[in-house]
Amino acid sequence: MKAALVRTLLAPLAALLATLAALAAVVALTTAGAPPAHAATDLSDVARALRDGPVYVDPAATDQLSSADADALADKIEDADKPVFVAVLPEGYPTQNLFQNLRTETGVTGLYAIRLGDQFDARADSAVLSHQGVSNLVTSVRGAGDAKAQLNDFVDSALRNVGGSAPSSWSGGGDAEGVSTGGLITLGAVLVAGGAGAYTLVRRNRRRHAEEQRIALEKLRVVVDEDITAFGEELERLDFHPGEQGATDPMREDYKHALDAYEKAKSHMAAASKPEDVRPVTQCLDDGRFALAELAARREHRPLPRRRPPCFFDPRHGLSVADAEWAPPGGTPRDVPVCAADQVRLADGRDPLAREVVTASGARRPYWEAGPAYGPWAGGYYGSGLLPALLVGTLLGNMMATSAYAADYGSGYGDFGGYEGGDVSGADFSGGDFGGGFGGGGDFGGGFGGGDFGGGF
Repeated sequence: MKAALVRTLLAPLAALLATLAALAAVVALTTAGAPPAHAATDLSDVARALRDGPVYVDPAATDQLSSADADALADKIEDADKPVFVAVLPEGYPTQNLFQNLRTETGVTGLYAIRLGDQFDARADSAVLSHQGVSNLVTSVRGAGDAKAQLNDFVDSALRNVGGSAPSSWSGGGDAEGVSTGGLITLGAVLVAGGAGAYTLVRRNRRRHAEEQRIALEKLRVVVDEDITAFGEELERLDFHPGEQGATDPMREDYKHALDAYEKAKSHMAAASKPEDVRPVTQCLDDGRFALAELAARREHRPLPRRRPPCFFDPRHGLSVADAEWAPPGGTPRDVPVCAADQVRLADGRDPLAREVVTASGARRPYWEAGPAYGPWAGGYYGSGLLPALLVGTLLGNMMATSAYAADYGSGYGDFGGYEGGDVSGADFSGGDFGGGFGGGGDFGGGFGGGDFGGGF
């Protein structure tokens, strides 16, 4: 009775595996006679496969990495939810502009690694990993042995360093090209045995990332709400009415601009769902304060102020009046925009009145010594051209200079960002990140051609 029940339960599984085996045999027969040169001439096939999954093994390179090992490597990358792409290509594959063309064809921001015969190299968008980071990773696995050992070592290290999330296209179906008989059978077994587990892990990682973003935004919300409130109080204290005697159209326009900026800031903050959404909020507040400065100048018959960034030490101090030399503890001096009061304090050898926020430890420290979420807040006030120079050498500046920061807290801060990892950016990427000859990515110093990458064997 029990044996019959077991046979009944296993019959569907046996039928499925038999069907998959037959399908695999057909695939094997239809690909056995295909010349390997075809795969080696069509990079679009490689890119299409990488859009569907993180690992591609060329049919002519299956002796380098087995189907089972490729699947295990792909599972590792997908479980980590990172934009890491691996291609295993046969010896003799054309290498001219290989990385640049592959990145263009794939169209996804990430870290791209290629094992070509016995050689290995990698390139990455600077938004997910710096040139130096890629160089260090490649150098660390050169001479690591066979493809399996080398690629696993590389991926293990890359997953600890690369920023961003996996592309959403990986959650969809894949391409059957380059998949061996064992791969099809393994796929069927995974599906029958509950292969949804890997997908669940990816979703769990993304939920965790979303929760971290939410917590960062809530901490940041306190500071932004203080800024909005402070600007609202400035408007309330303003002794101006559009209909008062002596009011001119330019004055009324300044006043309207300030009121609109206040309302837009509140609206942007109410809609914010992640830290980088804060940047337009502080941009609006900066615009509003400049409008008030123009209004005050018109009313007092003074020359209109020149547009300057707000005081570096606390944007609530208002428009800066000059640049003054300042250095963070242990850092190098740089010129920062200061208000009149802080200009006097610095000239007298006193500390400026710095904007303090609550850090992860619960202590109150200047915002440039706080967490990474304050980058978008500062970016709205100081813009992409100025911010890197102001924050270099500070804790916040060091965080913003990492690839992980650009992926987690947004980009667009001059030297501090680019597309987030996993974004579909198409051909919109820096050619310098992917240029140069194959084999140059692991060179430490010297030997680089155009852009950040180059060189050769």
